This record gives sequence, C-alpha cells and structure tokens, in this order.
Amino acid sequence: MVQTRRRAGRMGARQIYQTLKDQIMERVYGVDGLLPSSRALAGELGVSRTTVTVAYEQLAAEGFIEVRHGARPRVAGAAVERGRVRAVSRPSSRNLRLSRFGERLRQDLPRWTEPPRGLLANFRYGDLSPADFPILAWKRAMVSALNRRPERLAYENPCGSLRLRTALQGYLWRSRRVRCDVDQIVIVNGSQQGLDLCARLLLDAGDRFVMEDPGYLMARHAFSATGAIAVPIPVDKDGLETERLAAVEARLAYVTPSHQYPLGGVLPIGRRHQLLVWAARADAYVIEDDYDSEYRYDTKPVPPLHALEGSGNVVYLGTVSKTLSPTLRIGYLVVPAGLRSLFSAAKQTMDRHTPQIEQEALATMLESGAYERHVRRVRRRNAERRQALLDALHHWFGDRIRIDGADAGLHVVAWFRDLTRENETVLIETARSKGVGIYPVSALFDRRGQGRRRRAEVVGLVMGFAALDVRQIERGCKLLVQAVDDVVPRRRKLDQNKA
Repeated sequence: MVQTRRRAGRMGARQIYQTLKDQIMERVYGVDGLLPSSRALAGELGVSRTTVTVAYEQLAAEGFIEVRHGARPRVAGAAVERGRVRAVSRPSSRNLRLSRFGERLRQDLPRWTEPPRGLLANFRYGDLSPADFPILAWKRAMVSALNRRPERLAYENPCGSLRLRTALQGYLWRSRRVRCDVDQIVIVNGSQQGLDLCARLLLDAGDRFVMEDPGYLMARHAFSATGAIAVPIPVDKDGLETERLAAVEARLAYVTPSHQYPLGGVLPIGRRHQLLVWAARADAYVIEDDYDSEYRYDTKPVPPLHALEGSGNVVYLGTVSKTLSPTLRIGYLVVPAGLRSLFSAAKQTMDRHTPQIEQEALATMLESGAYERHVRRVRRRNAERRQALLDALHHWFGDRIRIDGADAGLHVVAWFRDLTRENETVLIETARSKGVGIYPVSALFDRRGQGRRRRAEVVGLVMGFAALDVRQIERGCKLLVQAVDDVVPRRRKLDQNKA
C-alpha cells in the first residue's frame, strides 16, 4: 500500500503516480506482484477513485504496470528489470561518508551470492534438505508455544527464554559434556550474531586474533570489522598447529576443534590443552565454534575445550542451523560467568532478544526428546549421503583425488591431483555448464598465510552433501568427472604449447 497516509488529503493523480512508480522500481511489490485495486487505494488515501484511475492509466501507458478489466493491476516485470539495470549502470557521484567500521567493511566485503537454481547437483556446503526438516514435530511445538498465552506481550530477557536455556543446559551436558549454569547461556540469532557479539566485546582496533588457515570466512569478517588484525595459523590433518602459538601475541583465538572447517581435522586432546595453556598465558579468549558436532561417523567424540580444565576463558558457540534449519536463526553462547551481564547488555542493545515463539518451540522439542530423536534420524540420513559421496568419488576418480575431513560433519574436501589452481575457474564454469555446482577451498585460505602455500598446487573442492539425495550425489559425481576430463586435455595442450 502507498505509504503516504499523512499527506493523503493533498495527493493528486501525479503524486500517486510518482509514489507508485518509485515503489515499483524499489520492488516493494516484487517483480510481478499485484497492486491494490483502484477502489481500495482510493479508500486508503482518501481521494476519489477517478484520481487513482488516472495515476494507474499513466503507469500502464509507460509500461510499469499491466491492467486487465476486472483484475487488480500487476507490476510489469520487464520494466522493473530495465530500471534496475539503469540504476546499476549509473554509479552515484556522491561521496559516501562512512564510519571506520563501515570503511573496513567496504574494503573487505563479505559477498552474498544468490544460490544457483536448476542445477542437477549442487554440492554447496551449508544447505540442508527440506525433506529432513521435522515439520510435524516443529508444528506441534509452535502450536504448543502459541497456546502458552503470556500474561502480557512485552520485551523479555535479552539472554533468552529461561525455559530454553534450561533445556539447553541439560542437552549440552548429555550430548557434549558441557557443564554450565543457566545464566551463562545467551540465545543469539544464529552463530553469526554470536561471533559479532564476541568481536564487539573482546576486540579493539589494532588487536590481533588467531584464525585457522584455511578457516571460516564469516568469522574473520566479523573480527576484522572491529579493526583487529588476523594472525593466520596453518592447520594440518589434526587441526590447528598449536605449537606455532608460542610466539603469537593475540587477544582472541577462533577455532573449530571438533571438526575443523573446512579440512575436517579433529584437534587432539594434547593440542587442546596446549591451546588453553597459551590462552591463559596470553590472557586471551578462545571462541570454540562447535558448529556441526552432532555429525560424527567414524570417530569418537573428543571433549570440547569448554569441558576441559583451564577453560575459564572459553566462549562456546553452538547453533541449530546444521540440525534443524539455517533459516531459523537460533544459536547460543556459553560465556564465562564473569561476562554474562556484559553479553546480556550487548544483546539487549543490538536487538532486545531473539524471537520468543521460536525459542519456546525449540524448548518444547528439547524437553520432549523430539529434538534428539530428530538429530539421530538426520545423522543416519547424512551418514548414507556421506557414504554415497565417498563411494561415487572413489568410483569415478580412483587415485586421482585425495579426500580430507570425511569422519564427521556435512562436507568433505576433495583434492584433484590432475588439476592445478590455474584450472580452478575453468573447472567451476565447465561443471556449472553440466548442471553441477562446485566450490573451491582456495577461497577459505588467508592470502598472507603459510597454509595457502601448502595447498596452492592443486584444486580442492569443499563438497557439501546434506541437501542432496543419493541419486543426485551419484549423478553429480558422474558429471563432475566429465567436467574434469574436459579440463585436463585443455591443460595438457596449454602445457605442450608452453614447452
């Protein structure tokens, strides 16, 4: 609806036309959505229906809307696209004045790319299968939460629902041996908000923070946006090379010890103690991102850092994005007791609190055991997908590839011995033309880090499997080998020409 209620009494056809045109170009109604009927809009604006009709006729004459007798006007998608192209191609000459935070973001922007549609197999990590979502259990939990009519509609505790935090306390002890008080748990809008809170509260401009190399880019972006400086530390088959920390001064270390992202190593207990000793000596915090610890296949769980002696400065980060859905945006922090009030105040300042109904629904699933039953079910399904991927890769590629990180999680890393990094872009484009989405591990290395030089010689792909069924996985690998075989002769021909 046209957002001009305060000026409605003075609006004429020209003003209505201009307002609607602006809203159409801003996609308020989508690329082909319906506008209000002339009668409804006239009543909303307090003008005659004739005035609105004149505005609609002008929009139709200029190709912004399509009108049919007896139907509501519809946005003309082609006009919206033309306007968008013109807007993109005409950069603003106005100098943007930003804060230092804004300037840092502009210099190192995290890139959002629209997921490709219509692929036969998309090995994009982080996607889950809609078929795995427990629709009936979640629906019952949401209905239960809605039926718990509160005494009032009001802002709640910024740390989150007491009921959910109590349920999480029990779940974390049962599943991960994490022992904590309820007051140490802070509910956040997904792990990314948890990282942002840690960045804002624990880092200043000029501070140094340790990052696994390769590692999770969105964590690095969150910390770097404060003006802090990344110290990339290489990882090997066992995770972070903690012996390198002895010479490092830093305020914070971000680690994924249960399943290193992306290479998949599980940090041995000795290295875990070494990391905690370093943190204590350096008076540094450790952010332990336990992002997919529910998925273990051929490996026994190692106690999380938070469960070990000397973990008083560990912030434990968890999420339901890998078990339920990334669209829910529910995560949690377990913070040191001395920081509880500070994290609570920061959460309140940012957004008051995480949506309450979803919190209550998750609490219902945890209390009833439905959540853990769901986790066991999707763990079995993803174990089948993982095995299908490993079998297909070995069948089609044999010893032409090496696979890392297959013992846990929802992805593997495949290294292609036939292809150097120079072939990476061509391989991605060739695979895409065959209907296969693939994603290079090279993007996760720090450009300055030592770890990058180790893997620079061959193409590596992060291959997620949780959104695919077995047939898609098998077909995707068959098409991928065709793409690789298309690229390899090209590479050999170029090498011969150089020789």
